[in-house]
Amino acid sequence: MTCNLLLVDDHALIRAGVRSLLSDIPGYEVIGEADDGEQLLEMTLDLKPDIILLDISMKDSDGLDALERLHRALPSSKVLILSMHAEPRLIMRALEGGAHGYLLKDATATEIEQALDALRNDERYLSPAIAHTVINQALMSGQSGKAEGVENHNLTARQLEILRLIVRGKSTREIAKGLGLSVKTVETHRSQIMKRLQIFDVAGLVLFCVKEQIISLDD
Repeated sequence: MTCNLLLVDDHALIRAGVRSLLSDIPGYEVIGEADDGEQLLEMTLDLKPDIILLDISMKDSDGLDALERLHRALPSSKVLILSMHAEPRLIMRALEGGAHGYLLKDATATEIEQALDALRNDERYLSPAIAHTVINQALMSGQSGKAEGVENHNLTARQLEILRLIVRGKSTREIAKGLGLSVKTVETHRSQIMKRLQIFDVAGLVLFCVKEQIISLDD
């Protein structure tokens, strides 16, 4: 089944370049393009895309504001941020505002495909560089102590190992290959981890790992 995409960027040349990359990825189809936040909302409600590739820095509108409005209007559409900005605060705002993934515009075609596949499978995606940035932001914010409402994580050694890989931005397939496990086994562990922690997004898992000292910048 084809996954429908909407491109949102105020630069026509960038949209054309991204569209060209996406045309080589099987199973995905670009069904529309928007160049500002208002057009994004109108086209999203009209076309109901499965995934929206959104630039958060557009000259005539704030992509983050559009993201929050979009999340309220049509939460079923997944949002993948594709941006030139790597500032920790922007990344955190995007994740907290409802983005399901965050990539920099210098991402390779392979990484874009991995991100799209993750969102399509109801997962979130952060590139390793972005995951590291989110960890750094949490540490610099002086977050410490136990995560709210979590007295004991009760995770097995294997689950902790998988959790560390998740927050570093590794995909389910990469984790399975690296640990010599099946994709189904990793998916089961991932589901159990989130259920036990009652945390259902990567940004929240990253913050939890920092607070619990499960991962650090030196990992």
